[in-house]
Amino acid sequence: MAEIILGIATSHGPQLRTPAERWHLFLEKDQKDRRFDYQALLAKAKPEIRDQLTDAIFKTKYDACQAALVELRDALAAAAPDAVIIIGDDQHEQFWEDNMPMFSIFHGETLEQIPRSAQNRQTWWNSAAAYSDQQRRSFTCNVELARHLIQQVIAQGFDLATANKLKSEMGIGHAFSFITDHLLADPTIPLVPLMVNAFFPPNRPYPARCYDLGKALSRAIHDWRANKKVAIVASGGLSHFIIDEELDGQLLDGVMRKDRSALANLPVDRLWRLGTGEGLNWIMAAGALNELQPKLLNYIPCYRTPAGTGCAMAFMRWL
Repeated sequence: MAEIILGIATSHGPQLRTPAERWHLFLEKDQKDRRFDYQALLAKAKPEIRDQLTDAIFKTKYDACQAALVELRDALAAAAPDAVIIIGDDQHEQFWEDNMPMFSIFHGETLEQIPRSAQNRQTWWNSAAAYSDQQRRSFTCNVELARHLIQQVIAQGFDLATANKLKSEMGIGHAFSFITDHLLADPTIPLVPLMVNAFFPPNRPYPARCYDLGKALSRAIHDWRANKKVAIVASGGLSHFIIDEELDGQLLDGVMRKDRSALANLPVDRLWRLGTGEGLNWIMAAGALNELQPKLLNYIPCYRTPAGTGCAMAFMRWL
């Protein structure tokens, strides 16, 4: 029987890919972001946020985030799993409004990673955000495990979408390429991507549903008749692009205490706001990793403008 030997959850916000000395480039992007009213946020933001916008603090926070990523990368390498299930969100990479599943498991043989410069993305991804470009790479999917999970999770009452091909112009989504770029020391480990609609109405999942799907995922892994070690990685979060430290604290506390009720009762009007919905990936992982013990490595609210925009970074490990 298969065994879950490690769990990881990590933010994947753009500031993790952007050197600290270039974080100031996000100011213009946030001022023009049509998804929120920057001036309204600025008017009600806490004045002390301005004190966190110095080059020195940017560098301190960036270094702390990178240290946490190294710790998670080392933990994954030391565990040497036979397969890694990555729980991540899709943001118009594989799915659009003409077909937007709530949950989808990929079961094709190969996962292609396409460089950002070759993708059809907004210009700020490659300019203002100052990303370093990626390499074109291929990864193997554990087809046997993926199809086992699909069948067993459906048998437990969850209706899943599936996919066995990726859009060739996009490749794997950003939630998954962040893990392959930053945490996967051994690129030969087979992967299983589980995509969550954490972003787009009207069919975003509720926290309780994500937690329960995580529990079903755990049962399915343990029922896999293979003597294999499996790791689970949640990619994304926490609150962004409007940082909500109070909500983040509630989510992290619920995960640490393994408290389904607390997680189920998180205010969805705040949880579903912009990228903050990626916390659902953490909640699903918490359900799947209930038998292991969580350890919060760090929580770092990375403000980047006086209006309180940015990304709250968090890093957790289950053993």
